[in-house]
Amino acid sequence: MVEAAPAARRPVVLEARGITKRFPGVVANDGIDFALREGEIHCLLGENGAGKSTLVNVVFGLYEADEGELLVRGEPARFRSSADAIAAGIGMVHQPFQLIPVLTVWENVVLGAELTRGPLLDRAAARERVAELSERYGLAVDPDARTGDLSVGAQQRVELLKALYREADILILDEPTAVLTPQEVDGFFEVVRSLLDRGISIVFITHKLREVLAVADEITVLRGGRVAGAADPATATQASLAGLMVGREVVFGVDKSPASPGEVVLATEGLTVTDERGVAMVRGLDLEVRAGEILGIAGVEGNGQRELVEALTGIRQPLSGRITISGRDMTRATPRRIADAGVGHVPEDRGKDGLVASYPLDDNLVLNGYHRQPFSRRFVMRRGPIREHAERLIADYDVRTPSAAVPAGTLSGGNQQKLVIARELSRDLDLLVVAQPTRGLDVGSIEFIHRQLVAKRDAGVAVLLVSAELDEILNLADRIGVLYRGRFADVVDRTEATRESLGLLMAGARTTEEVA
Repeated sequence: MVEAAPAARRPVVLEARGITKRFPGVVANDGIDFALREGEIHCLLGENGAGKSTLVNVVFGLYEADEGELLVRGEPARFRSSADAIAAGIGMVHQPFQLIPVLTVWENVVLGAELTRGPLLDRAAARERVAELSERYGLAVDPDARTGDLSVGAQQRVELLKALYREADILILDEPTAVLTPQEVDGFFEVVRSLLDRGISIVFITHKLREVLAVADEITVLRGGRVAGAADPATATQASLAGLMVGREVVFGVDKSPASPGEVVLATEGLTVTDERGVAMVRGLDLEVRAGEILGIAGVEGNGQRELVEALTGIRQPLSGRITISGRDMTRATPRRIADAGVGHVPEDRGKDGLVASYPLDDNLVLNGYHRQPFSRRFVMRRGPIREHAERLIADYDVRTPSAAVPAGTLSGGNQQKLVIARELSRDLDLLVVAQPTRGLDVGSIEFIHRQLVAKRDAGVAVLLVSAELDEILNLADRIGVLYRGRFADVVDRTEATRESLGLLMAGARTTEEVA
């Protein structure tokens, strides 16, 4: 736990009293009380849709509360915009990202708070300031890189830099580690400690119970838009926190029988894939995934995972090599042809590749099947079957929404992820390619999704799982391949794998040129 002065000696710097916020058909916050003390990390826990993000959006001026009041350093405050909150010394790292893809890293960081020389932007000084912050806090990112070309983890680091650049003394972190690898999380906690040393107070929203117990000074749990209770991190356990979050006992392990692999469904031969710069990120990779097994792909982010998944699903064309699915050559197939061949895809970046934010939920749930019956007939979409399909999946996958007609972009990040999972896992599949399937989900939802993935395996589906969470890989995979610099360091049976051995492989301890 991060050390801090005793709570009794720390003044309250931010307080919410009776905050209520309503949206059409739902009460997102219902009379919430919350207090943050100086130099404290106060963790907010809750299921997807519990009201955490709504609460901090009220605090940051993105929403106005219908009832209740905010106090900053003991003084009443009313924020009509995020600019008001920033002026009051409050910063926020958002989920999802608030970045402009076509701008560089340094341009995104300084946007709205530019350094000028007379009437002109001082580009050199701004870039130097961002580079200095990046180095000081260990947030390795190229200031001149185009933000839209960065990995999800690198984009998260840009969001952190934006907040640090403005030097707020009250910082809201909304799921800040949801997109980070275990190694990056360790570095992020070093950033948190340095912020506390500077007297910054932090509201920390996360679903990761291990992180809460590692960093929290105080814990408040929300459920159904209300405060379900508080917990002392010195005495709380993951099980007790999970029970408080979801109102029932949560099983953390995955109950699954040994795999019974069948025929090869997915195979690559000498697959080489480049990134946007033309650099080979996957280099001559051979792999096989059989029906009825889960092959887990582990590795530090940036070792070719994203490029591999995009090549397998038709989003990115490989430079060379061959991809076969159920014996058919799919090396340069389109995403539609691959989907029609019985391939499901849960992408790493749900906002970019998984959803159309402005479309309603029912349309998003048929993005890869709207052209087939029963959703269309004679080139005309049929709204009735589409709506019935959506309502069934929303209920089955517990997507928290007032209706199937609201835009997908209005959902919380976790509920957007459940929407993508529902669409892909509800199809008749031969192969399922999943990248970070539980990113941003609460413990109850993770438990449910894990059961669904194992059920797909047991039904004979070949599953390729890419995850930055080693616990997830160890719980679900039957075989584990560790990517290092675009090749497999090794592929091992799950029974032979440990966190320590996988960590060594992720650092490149051994490289296998060919894996069958």
